[in-house]
Amino acid sequence: MSPRSLRQLPRRRGPRPALLAGVAAVFCIEAVLGQKLCPKAMENYVASMVLSAVGDTLGYKNGQWEFLQSGPAIHKELAEMGGIDNLSIQGWKVSDDTVMHLATAEALVAAGKTPNLAHLYSLIAKNYKECMNDMKGRAPGAMSMANALKLDPEQPDGWRTMFSPHAGGCGAAMRAMCIGLRFCHTSELDTLVQVSIESGRMTHHHPTGYLGSLASALFTALAVNGVPPPAWGKQLLEVLSKAKAYVRDTGFFVEENMGQWHYFEEQWEKYLTERGIADGISPPTFPPRYGVEERDSFYTSLSYDGWGGSSGHDAPMIAYDAVLGAGDSWAELAHRAFFHGGDSDSTAAIAACWWGAMHGFQGVNDSLYAQLEYRDRLEQVAKALYRLT
Repeated sequence: MSPRSLRQLPRRRGPRPALLAGVAAVFCIEAVLGQKLCPKAMENYVASMVLSAVGDTLGYKNGQWEFLQSGPAIHKELAEMGGIDNLSIQGWKVSDDTVMHLATAEALVAAGKTPNLAHLYSLIAKNYKECMNDMKGRAPGAMSMANALKLDPEQPDGWRTMFSPHAGGCGAAMRAMCIGLRFCHTSELDTLVQVSIESGRMTHHHPTGYLGSLASALFTALAVNGVPPPAWGKQLLEVLSKAKAYVRDTGFFVEENMGQWHYFEEQWEKYLTERGIADGISPPTFPPRYGVEERDSFYTSLSYDGWGGSSGHDAPMIAYDAVLGAGDSWAELAHRAFFHGGDSDSTAAIAACWWGAMHGFQGVNDSLYAQLEYRDRLEQVAKALYRLT
């Protein structure tokens, strides 16, 4: 079915009927996002930003759990602390992930209702560079820090960086979810693609890096609009053709980008086949035994270099795996996305953002985020993003 065959309905706020009811065989991005498109309640936007930071804080645990490469050891410590429902994060810092996610979100708000993209990119670059002053005790990635400090936002195209064969890490993916909160309408898909790519390659100019940014942003937009998670992966693969065309059209390190494009796409095709959701319709299938140790092993198998979630392809992939398996259970999401032997704060920040966009604060104890660092900023920017949609 062509997207043009579905009548676009006017935007409105409030509840809406199930998307594409009766058309079980097709989920296409334009069609889905065009159905009575409206963001969920402002609370879900707030939950998306706040819970992302909560996930980051828990996965990081002041650096102790992010770099503890044993899921069973982390779960043992968690149990000894009384489990996720009894945790207090007072004194726990957010990592570089949340600092940079805030930098992205606040630039999106500052750019206003009808942003000039070149101006937006300068604002993002300015925020990325300035937020490097807030990285003490937050374990920033070497690639993010080195390239952010090279940005020159006061100059035309000063937000552009050189292609790097080593820039496939997750630093772009971990900070891009809010782009999907800002550009969540069908008419904004091209903008979502462009902004996620350009903000991503400010520090991670490699397809594996900046396509992770696209995945994080796209899945947030789909979550906002109530698209069933099993459909997300197929839609990502469909949107990759738009992304590829855009990168070619920019004329910026085209040969280098095209030469490295295949890895991200191939890894996602492989994952969707593994879970039985390549058609975008079928429910995901998981192994009969898929506990902490099994997840650690699987997450490692997805990785580029043995640390699950540390690259642009597998950080959103592990977050997605957790969302698929958790349903509407916050605790299950945490066990799968926050507490594992990989780059746990990044997968947590991404997964919790999507989950909040879908479920709000459902099942989350207030005490878990009462002492959250930067809570006020997160709530304020979330509300501002909502008002811009």
